[in-house]
Amino acid sequence: MNPSDASDAPRLAVAIRAAVDVLAAAGIADPAVDAELLAAHVLGAGRGEVQAAALRGDVIAPDAETRLAALVARRASREPLQHITGTAPFRHLELRVGPGVFVPRPETEIVAQVAIDALRAAASPSPIAVDLGTGSGAIALAMATEVPHAEVHAAENSVAAFVWAKENFAQVGAANARVVFADLADAFPELDGQVSVVASNPPYVPDDAIPRDPEVRLFDPPAALYGGPDGLDVVRVLSGVGLRLAHPGGTIVIEHGEWQGPAIRALLAADGWRAAVTHPDLTLRDRVTTAIRP
Repeated sequence: MNPSDASDAPRLAVAIRAAVDVLAAAGIADPAVDAELLAAHVLGAGRGEVQAAALRGDVIAPDAETRLAALVARRASREPLQHITGTAPFRHLELRVGPGVFVPRPETEIVAQVAIDALRAAASPSPIAVDLGTGSGAIALAMATEVPHAEVHAAENSVAAFVWAKENFAQVGAANARVVFADLADAFPELDGQVSVVASNPPYVPDDAIPRDPEVRLFDPPAALYGGPDGLDVVRVLSGVGLRLAHPGGTIVIEHGEWQGPAIRALLAADGWRAAVTHPDLTLRDRVTTAIRP
């Protein structure tokens, strides 16, 4: 960004307006937000700095304008914004993401909060938590950094996602967290009966419920989306694994689709879990169910 001057250099505000027009025509839900975030990425600045520079009438260097236009074209093709910038915000974290890993969503921040609350409430001075199918590591790293007296273990069995998770664990550097390459069905046998919180954002989309958003349908890994005919195949596995891992009084925390709460509560109750409850996210959609191990 350069201060306003009398040259013929292109103005940042004009470049951003052009980007907004392209993104709006492509059906992007929040074209102004995405345009400003892409400009911030190109300029190595924060979104607020970009907004201020545009209001001042600052110019944008021609090469930066060219780079911005190229990124806008990618976003207009419905490539996820987070794949283009290489990062996704999650609570207080900035996670590295890209092809092969599920991009963390705002609703999962509520799942992490429920898990964090349960972990903070654990009676142990050093409670143990696991995140099964960690993906980018979002839930595990949120628990580890926000409950520093806890011990957090994460498992992921997708090679592509595991690479991103390892990078994020290294970048965050939480000494109380580790990630391993393992299938959630048989992860962490050494922790059987010792875990205070078992958390997961499993694949829960029914196989025939193809997501409408191209960003999800075309770019999120299918293994992180689809959970069988009713979407609950992996949830059934989680229930059993949770019973193996959790100590009496331990909590299971599962993210799911907004209509799946009743079925998941019934499933958990049938397996022997107690006090199954479904919680809403910030938009009042039921997105997380918890239960207590007897």
